[in-house]
Amino acid sequence: MKDKKSLIIYFSRADENYFGGEMRYVDKGNTEVIAEYIKDIVGADIFKVEPLNPYPKDYMECIEEAKVRTKEHNAPIKENIPDISEYDVIYVGSPIYWGGMPEELFTALKGHDYNGKIIRPFTTHEGSGLSGVPRQLNEICVGAEVLDGLGIIGSQVNNSKQKVEEWI
Repeated sequence: MKDKKSLIIYFSRADENYFGGEMRYVDKGNTEVIAEYIKDIVGADIFKVEPLNPYPKDYMECIEEAKVRTKEHNAPIKENIPDISEYDVIYVGSPIYWGGMPEELFTALKGHDYNGKIIRPFTTHEGSGLSGVPRQLNEICVGAEVLDGLGIIGSQVNNSKQKVEEWI
């Protein structure tokens, strides 16, 4: 994969996060850490999907807001993803919100031509693995080949660069 033109599209949230049974504030979200590892390893371009309306800093309030956005399929984003036509491989990174990707990633990924693209999903979680993300990407990215993904436990992201490199 290292010789292919690659783009990383990811959603990540800092602030208060859940880490193996405790709440902790972080300056950089877990998925962003993994996205940066991939960028370093393959030299990919990178794009962070950001919500037009930021999530609350408090974790419990955040997950309740995520539940509403998922139910209503309403999650506008600040900026659309770049033209993907020049890319062979698209890495899609996501925390797990209510069994799948945050609604903002649906907003970002819909409506593009994925024919001939390779999609490589990666998630950060505290026990959910890839959850429903591969299925969701197969539904959204019609025409792409969605390969096996990588799930990293959020509380272990800072020690996971080797695991990411082995996956790539």
